[in-house]
Amino acid sequence: MATLRLGDIAPDFTQDSNEGPIDFYRWAGDAWVVLFSHPADFTPVCTTELGKTAALSGEFARRGVKPIAISVDPADKHKEWIGDINDTQSTTVDFPILADADRKVADLYDLIHPNASTTATVRSVFIIDPKKAIRATITYPASTGRNFDEILRVIDSLQLTDSHKVATPVNWQDGDDVVISPSIQDPAELAQRFPKGFKAIRPYLRLTPQPNK
Repeated sequence: MATLRLGDIAPDFTQDSNEGPIDFYRWAGDAWVVLFSHPADFTPVCTTELGKTAALSGEFARRGVKPIAISVDPADKHKEWIGDINDTQSTTVDFPILADADRKVADLYDLIHPNASTTATVRSVFIIDPKKAIRATITYPASTGRNFDEILRVIDSLQLTDSHKVATPVNWQDGDDVVISPSIQDPAELAQRFPKGFKAIRPYLRLTPQPNK
């Protein structure tokens, strides 16, 4: 399987989970999706990550995002593990964990990196939009836990820049100034799109207050 690239359509699949069989496209519906992989069940870093995802359920819902995890262990083991996650992380896992024992999804999404491990999936994140296009990917080694604040930040940026002709600069957080697209040069269009005005640091670098705030 070739590596999935930005803009590629996320592969569809049907796979078992702790919540029963998941038909991915049907389950996703018109929502954004965060699909994230785990090396194995009952691993310490994954336990903290899944607990954090559950704790952030309101933040994902507010953005119209459905999280879904994947591990190569079977569903009955997932159910046992969820008990540990809920207990140790003081939360309630309310999203599915795919039971990819046959590695069907791992193969579709290129989650086995032999130079890292021939059996465990790497910590990959796929941010998928409602049209099923892959909009962002982040891959971590097994030893490094993910930063879910960053995942939310990327989703905020994608959703903002889809609806306005802007980009988000370095270390941008929701509510910060944004960059006007260099393609917009007409003064009338600039005034119409950015009524709060803008600061031109260079002709190609123009900052404006976030349009949807």
